Amino acid sequence: MERRPGVPRLLREINDRAALELLLATGPMTRGQIGDLTGLSKVTASQTLARLEERGLVEVVGAQAGGRGPNAALYSVIPSSGYVAGLEVGPELISTVVADIHGRTIAEVSVEPNGHDDPVAVVHGAIVKACRSARVGLGKLRGVVIGTPGVVDPRSGDVRFSFDLPGWHEGIHEALAGDLKREVTIENDVNLAAIAERADGAAKGLDDFVLLWSSRGLGMAVVLGGKLHRGRSGSAGEIGYLPVPGVPLPEDIRTLPGRLPSLAGGLQSLVSAEAVAELARGYGFAAESAGECVRVAVAAGAGGEPLLDEIAHRLALGVASVCVILDPGLVVLGGEVGHAGGDALTSRVEEAVARICPVRPTVVTTAVSAPNPVLRGAVLAALEQAREELLRQ
Repeated sequence: MERRPGVPRLLREINDRAALELLLATGPMTRGQIGDLTGLSKVTASQTLARLEERGLVEVVGAQAGGRGPNAALYSVIPSSGYVAGLEVGPELISTVVADIHGRTIAEVSVEPNGHDDPVAVVHGAIVKACRSARVGLGKLRGVVIGTPGVVDPRSGDVRFSFDLPGWHEGIHEALAGDLKREVTIENDVNLAAIAERADGAAKGLDDFVLLWSSRGLGMAVVLGGKLHRGRSGSAGEIGYLPVPGVPLPEDIRTLPGRLPSLAGGLQSLVSAEAVAELARGYGFAAESAGECVRVAVAAGAGGEPLLDEIAHRLALGVASVCVILDPGLVVLGGEVGHAGGDALTSRVEEAVARICPVRPTVVTTAVSAPNPVLRGAVLAALEQAREELLRQ
């Protein structure tokens, strides 16, 4: 019989990956549970776990009481087998989280750019500070994901333009990877918020939904078939530029050297945080932020209804436009305006959409429990990269 020495090695690799992937997804398990869920025999499962232990990837973390026999050992992936960094970059603050391979936060820090116009130096400093706080060497990071406002080119990985981050020009992606000596991913901040929404928010487990994000600007993340839809140029979801009745068209949105794109005109001129705050003042609600204005209106009961009706009508223009094309079924309202409005706003948006659109989606408020959905999404995206790297080694 002809020997095929490559087959046993390949089978071992397949078995090791299956067991490791299961432990990463499910948490501590016994040898018997791993065998039952992977189809491995008891002997093969034992051999697989022994190899993973030798490689420093899994360890015994406890025992599970069984029947008459001895307690079964519980195996888990060693937390220090991989770390990730997730960042949210804004014009005034950079927030960074370092997490272990299980997604548990080890450290979270924030730094102010203080007018520093070199993105590489600013990001490097933020990550180093977070790693020091976590007592994790920079070289132990297996995934780094950075969330930024603006359009990210899917081909180069660079921020093509961002009104808030003018220094993030072409070549920053490559420069960051060279500086950190590992692959770096830059992603649109609303897309990252959608990742968090699908993992543990209002869209948990759903394959099709959109997240409408109303904060300083207006953005939308589109998830179809369980994957983010970015579009050919990365501009899918830039709903702020949507032409709407009664609002001037954006005058000139081209990006030219030394000039930023205009934020005037289109849907964003109706439902950005600035627009909502201005609208609220007209209804007698003044507060430090648009989100606080909406919260005060909700708390005012009948007195706040006219303002909420107007905000809902404006949001419905964008929601209806998306629904007649994509029919996503679920629309999640996020950002400071969407979060503050709660059910009082989502019910109004749903009704307003039904009046002008043949498609009636379910409209809900974001339900991500993390205080910063963008940062949470960045960590989740980095974890996916880190775990894949761990599975390949």
